[in-house]
Amino acid sequence: MTFAEQPSQDDAPLRRIARAEYALRMNRVLDYIDAHLDTPLELSQLADVANFSRFHFHRIFAAWMGETLGDYARRRRLEVAAQRLACGSGASVLATALACGFGSGEAFARAFKLKFGCTPTAWRAGAPERRTAQLAALRAPQSNPDQADSKHDQAGGGAPGDYGVSSQLHRKNNMQVRVIDLPRVRIAYHRHIGPYGAPVTAFWRDKVAPWIQSNGLQGRLCFGVGHDDPSVTAADKCRYDACVAVPDDFRGNGMVSVGSLPGGRYAVAEFKGSPASIGGAWMTLMREWLPSSGLQCDERPCFEQFAPASALDPLTGEFSCELCIPVRAL
Repeated sequence: MTFAEQPSQDDAPLRRIARAEYALRMNRVLDYIDAHLDTPLELSQLADVANFSRFHFHRIFAAWMGETLGDYARRRRLEVAAQRLACGSGASVLATALACGFGSGEAFARAFKLKFGCTPTAWRAGAPERRTAQLAALRAPQSNPDQADSKHDQAGGGAPGDYGVSSQLHRKNNMQVRVIDLPRVRIAYHRHIGPYGAPVTAFWRDKVAPWIQSNGLQGRLCFGVGHDDPSVTAADKCRYDACVAVPDDFRGNGMVSVGSLPGGRYAVAEFKGSPASIGGAWMTLMREWLPSSGLQCDERPCFEQFAPASALDPLTGEFSCELCIPVRAL
């Protein structure tokens, strides 16, 4: 086909399949990078993970992600380090730097200050103040509902609903949290890159739900995995996986990636409320309950777990799920 020719409408299914294959391969690369932030990341190695040409992979990655491979890896290392410092892991700044792939504390401090405007030590010390400010912003009454929705679309966590303020779940005494062991779950997932909130709702409705139905997976447990903290990562760079549990012998059809959610110890909070309130519930769980629990997050992902048939009450509009945080002792 020459550049002057226009693809016919009959080519549309083939183009969708081809784009899905690209997404599948790039998701493997992004997952690999996150799992190996503490090691050197060679372009040739990542090209092999994606099964793309080593010669062209850098250009392919930059076109797909909107940033170079080096910039992406550097950003992820700094964002993960910032999250670890803020969550009170107890690791030293140097240990955090080395665990995130920096060769020295000095190089880490320079890069961190350039991105976040302060030293790693100051960032860690300012975590309680930032948490208080974030909670205050979520609880503040809004005179303009449209304005409030817009703010929460930018600041909320990942979920199949919009995000906003819940007057009940923001009261710490009303949040019931269990610390339990959850099994490993094999999942098929679609990945959304962009702002959390309303775009994620549309993603579930327009792409994920039809795929689940067409593959006979209705009624299976579903999960929402927000990989990034929107207070650290720019909204247009946030990654969210819409997941459904699948049998161990399930094989993807090129439209989805297949992986697993690790089992282990989790803090699990029951959520029930308007879909717009789930971002505030996540904030309360992470900023109020967790610091006083004697526990800390580890490197496994947080996620929401829900049964599609009972997740949304059509009479009340309330959404139900479990908020799951991977934990270990301080």
